Amino acid sequence: MAGIYVHIPFCKSRCIYCDFYSQTSLTLRQRYVDAVCKEADARSSYIKERVRTIYIGGGTPSQLEPRQLAQIFHVLGSAEEVTIEVNPDDVTPSFAEALSELPVNRVSMGAQTFSDERLRFLRRRHSAGQVSQAVRLLREIGIGNISVDLMYGFPNETMEEWVRDIDAVLALDVEHVSAYSLQYEEGTSLSRMLENGDVSKVDEELERQMYYTLKDRLNSAGYEHYEISNFARSGYRSRHNSSYWRQVPYLGLGAAAHSFDGSTRQWNVADIRQYIEGVEQDKCVAEQEVLTPDNLYNEMVMTALRTCEGIDVSKLSEDYRSYCLAQAQTFVKNGLLVKDGTRLCLSREGLFVSDMVMTALMHVE
Repeated sequence: MAGIYVHIPFCKSRCIYCDFYSQTSLTLRQRYVDAVCKEADARSSYIKERVRTIYIGGGTPSQLEPRQLAQIFHVLGSAEEVTIEVNPDDVTPSFAEALSELPVNRVSMGAQTFSDERLRFLRRRHSAGQVSQAVRLLREIGIGNISVDLMYGFPNETMEEWVRDIDAVLALDVEHVSAYSLQYEEGTSLSRMLENGDVSKVDEELERQMYYTLKDRLNSAGYEHYEISNFARSGYRSRHNSSYWRQVPYLGLGAAAHSFDGSTRQWNVADIRQYIEGVEQDKCVAEQEVLTPDNLYNEMVMTALRTCEGIDVSKLSEDYRSYCLAQAQTFVKNGLLVKDGTRLCLSREGLFVSDMVMTALMHVE
């Protein structure tokens, strides 16, 4: 099952935590959409398998005009799962009506928090109340698969406040929830605030308990914890993202988009103007890396171990299987990994320190 990802790097305003490639000027939107469509045509043979998922991400795809989204889908066609990311305040009655005419059947919405105070801190442009309004409008046009993003670990956030956010997303009765701890990525406004002493990180033990509380409350409400940061009702896992974690080939279109064909990885230039001009002039806008066996093994560790299925060591070559099991012994003994037959999975405690475990299992020459 192959997929297509389209990066839409336009935002009306920039959140203080975001390090994804985007810009707030919308002047190049039409030329960019034209370039994406041209790139899609030029690279139509990149994926040999049937395309079953399409994901329009960003940035803020809902900042495109409906006719521009329609133009993209005219080129891409449809798929079994077609996701678009939206900001809650962009989901107006007219936007929802336009969306109903596209092949979109899944919407991912960035709520982040249901506290207006914390939304202002993040410089999000929507209010907490607009999230439920957006969900209602999407239901009215027949969208039966909605995902909502949450964040936790804000400076000075209490457990009680976090529980209120969890309860608020449960009240929406959506099919999928993604939740991430607030990250201080280098180069972001939030990182500079931390360096200047304007904010301080949440206590690590409190952050750990917030994660466990999230897991327990969503599990109790019937959501499956199928990946470190993702929870879904039965049958509603993100097929597109699940393909990434299983190392399935995908084509990335747009500035800064990545592609993977099973043996090589490509990434487009992270500059809107350079991308547009390059595509318009039929020039290559991507760099490419041929993946070594170590690269492929390390990527498998980094992706498969994120999922509830974990690593199936029986699918590894003898050398990598032996190496993986040897590296895993300590973590199995201390309870951070669970060995179940041929599978290695992160335990409840291991999920919170997953980066450390993954790094230890990777192969370094």
